[in-house]
Amino acid sequence: MDIKAKIDEVVGKVQADPNLMDKFQKNPIEAVEGIIGVDLPDDVIKGVVDGVKAKLGVDGAAGILDKIGGLFGGKKD
Repeated sequence: MDIKAKIDEVVGKVQADPNLMDKFQKNPIEAVEGIIGVDLPDDVIKGVVDGVKAKLGVDGAAGILDKIGGLFGGKKD
């Protein structure tokens, strides 16, 4: 199993679906297992969850900065 590919898959689905994002925030392990469709060992699933959280943190911060810039009439370069 390509863990990086699974992380990217989960991030894409979580970002595209607000309900899934809410589920991920409440119970990330259950959400990831539901998306992947496989019951993984705890150490593997925790690695995927940590990877997803890291990517969402980076992507989420960029989105927030874009919105803040828009409040002040700034434009994204």
